[in-house]
Parts: sequence; structure tokens; C-alpha cells
Amino acid sequence: MSTPLLVVEDLAVHFARRKAGWFGAPEVVQAVDGVSFTLQRGKTLAIVGESGSGKTTTALAVMRLAPVTAGRIRLGDADLHKLEGEALRAQRKRMQIIFQDPYSSLNPRERAGAAVRSPLDRMQIGTPAEREARVAELFQAVGLRPEQRQLFPHQFSGGQRQRINIARALATNPDLVVCDEPVSALDIAIRAQTLNLLSRLQREFGLAYLFISHDMAVVEHICDEIAVMYLGQIVERAPRRVFFGNPAHPYSVALMSAVPTVQGARQRAAQRIKLSGDPPSPINPPPGCRFAGRCPAAEPACAAEPVPLQEMAPGHWVRCRRVGVAGGRLNGPLQPPAFE
Repeated sequence: MSTPLLVVEDLAVHFARRKAGWFGAPEVVQAVDGVSFTLQRGKTLAIVGESGSGKTTTALAVMRLAPVTAGRIRLGDADLHKLEGEALRAQRKRMQIIFQDPYSSLNPRERAGAAVRSPLDRMQIGTPAEREARVAELFQAVGLRPEQRQLFPHQFSGGQRQRINIARALATNPDLVVCDEPVSALDIAIRAQTLNLLSRLQREFGLAYLFISHDMAVVEHICDEIAVMYLGQIVERAPRRVFFGNPAHPYSVALMSAVPTVQGARQRAAQRIKLSGDPPSPINPPPGCRFAGRCPAAEPACAAEPVPLQEMAPGHWVRCRRVGVAGGRLNGPLQPPAFE
């Protein structure tokens, strides 16, 4: 296998909180705690999980938009976690981000063409004529008309605004694009168009996507590999077909049981695993499995002893003491839902 484009090892992102009063003990929010993964050039790794799982913070840390408390982030031959100032700025052209909200991520007083050209201007890439040619090329690539470069954001639909954001992210010809829930604010029909656009651009430009989402149906459509996060940790990571064919961690099975389907809706509703309670506080996470308090299959030892993320089968990593291997197949404590 070729050398990965992105390598993340034992990433931790902790945020200090103010003391509660003069004599209160300082508190630290462990938003991300020991996350590791790799991403190949031209591939898509999806990170999924419920709100507060740490998936967006992980992506922001990779982009160096969130502080890195510990760990290692390597993009190609550059150690991003060590870079500061001008050295970090020089690497920005290699990694770009598409934000979730297509409305607030554009300056309402800046024309669409200027928004796409702004990364080229800030990083002084090419001559003014070359920058204009690049903007025209990108507008065509994302399916926008040349004359629309003179329009303001309020003159576009939500889907068109996200196309502008995609064009802006591609302006510097990056190697890595972080997609932070890029279709969650769009209508269903526009979501499909945007996902197809992202897939086409990935093939044309050889892009690697770090795709953040909570929508398992969207993830299944676009990802090559999936990582499931819970309370700052990856609990399962596997190739797309392996994961969707046989999710092993109880939290992954619970997520999959909530995926809506048109066919077999009543059967899926009967199979749905309803989790009780809320996730533990990231300020004081439990000593054992962080999902044990909500897991329908938890044993006393689960809450007492931490479990490392282990490669239980080739390419299939799971953080659960109750997952075993029989006949080359992973067997978890919960039965995965049947898809029709």
C-alpha cells in the first residue's frame, strides 16, 4: 500500500475551563482523546457520531484551527502539529475546508468570484490574470455560469452557495479537503447533487476527503472508510463495505439501527436500539469504556477497565471487550439490523 497522505496519531484536544469560584478546581474538557487514523490520497474517510462526540473538533485540529494538546498530525512530509507562523501558513494551500452552513460561510458583501479568488490573493498564488483564469475554471468545474461571478451570495440558492464554497476550497489545488457536514443544511434533492459533485471532483483532481457527518446514509454513499466516534474516542473503524455489512461495536449497531429506510420500515422500527441516558461528561470521563453506561450489552468489567482500539480483523478496528472473532468474522454482542 502507498504511503498515506494524512497520518494522525494519538491526537488529543483538551480545552481548559474557568474555575468555578476562587477555590474551585480547574476543569478540562477532553473533547478529543487519543484519536488515530490514516487517509490515502484520492480516498474518503468519514468520521461519524452524535453531537458532542468530537468529530468536528478532530477535523478542526487536523486543519490546525483547533489547538493540538498532544499527538501527531502529518500531511505528506510536513509535521503539521509542529508548525507555527509562516511555516504553517505555507501549508494552508495543501488543505482546505468546506463548512456546514453555506449561508454564514460567505461574506454577504463579497461577490462570488472574489470569494473564490480570495485564497489565491491571500497566498499570492499566480499572477492576477492567472487567478482570474483559475476562478473561471473552478466556476465551470462546479457547474456555475461565468456571469455568476459578479453576483452576491444572496442572489444564489443554498445549493449554489455551497458550490461556491466548494470552488473556493479547490482554488489552491489542495491535497486534502475537510468536509464538515457539507450537505446537512441542504434539501434532499440538492444533497444528492452536491455529493455527486464532490465525488466527481475527487476523481478529477485526486482529492482526499475527511468527511464529517452524522448521517449514515450520506456516509455510505461517499466514503471509502468509516470511523465512529463516541465521547472523544474512535470506537470502530473499517472499510465501508465491511462496516455496513457487519458493524461490531454496540454503539455502531445502535447508530445503524436508526438509519431510515423506505422498504421494511416497520421491521427496522422494531429492530431499532434505543439508547437511554446521556453521554458522560467529557470533563470527567469514566475510567472504563465510555459507552458502558448506555450500552445494552455492558458487563461490570466494561465500566471498570479501559479497552484499547484493536485490529480484530484486517482493516477492522474495534474498541470493545465483548467483540470476538469466529470464522474470520467479527461477532459483536448486539445483532446488526437487517437491511432490505
